[in-house]
Amino acid sequence: MSAAAQHAPDTGPTVRVLLADDQHLVRTGFRVILEVEDDIEVVGEAADGERAVAMTRATRPDVVLMDVEMPGMNGLEATRQIVADGPGAPAVLILTTFDRDDYLFAALRAGASGFLLKNGTPEELIEAIRVLARGDGLLAPEITRRVISTFARPGDPAGTAHRGPDAEATLAELTPREREVLMLLAAGSSNAEIATAIHLGEATVKTHVSRVLAKLGLRDRVQAVVFAYENGVVRPGG
Repeated sequence: MSAAAQHAPDTGPTVRVLLADDQHLVRTGFRVILEVEDDIEVVGEAADGERAVAMTRATRPDVVLMDVEMPGMNGLEATRQIVADGPGAPAVLILTTFDRDDYLFAALRAGASGFLLKNGTPEELIEAIRVLARGDGLLAPEITRRVISTFARPGDPAGTAHRGPDAEATLAELTPREREVLMLLAAGSSNAEIATAIHLGEATVKTHVSRVLAKLGLRDRVQAVVFAYENGVVRPGG
């Protein structure tokens, strides 16, 4: 049994995972890694984006592992279609060998809840799936740094921060404390780090985070990072 399996939760629902990758050997490798975990079940495989969308709707997984470059419909368009199904749609974890900013931001804008490179470890993949299944978003620390640094560059692929009237009205619904939490989320802070920064318990912080996401109409903290920078709530280095 893997080290990750030894630390898997003893109770709780099984996380249902769909694999979407055009390489059969890659899908097989992911399946082998995941199926030794007591709390993870692979419910299907897809070799292209169109099939991934269809199988997601048929099998209703909790998490979709999505490759970017696939024949026909690519993983970014498949992600958009899956997320567009609204409440109850699974979290999408983008997995790619391509360490490119355009893929990163396109994936986040498409609604992906996480982004990992395929050169990560099996333990990182397993933990990412569990994080997304809990309803949280995930970016590897180096990717969070790239999000922030890219917003600091003129002409960045993520776009500059121009707050529209809709965003202004939505932000006005946040309390001062919730706005503070949003700023800390944008810095990539965990709930524990936010609790320390504003002298609150983690349970209270979790409640604040949930309210911020609900008021802004966001899926998870990853989308909160993008929203905050795109709408000028925070500035890189600020």
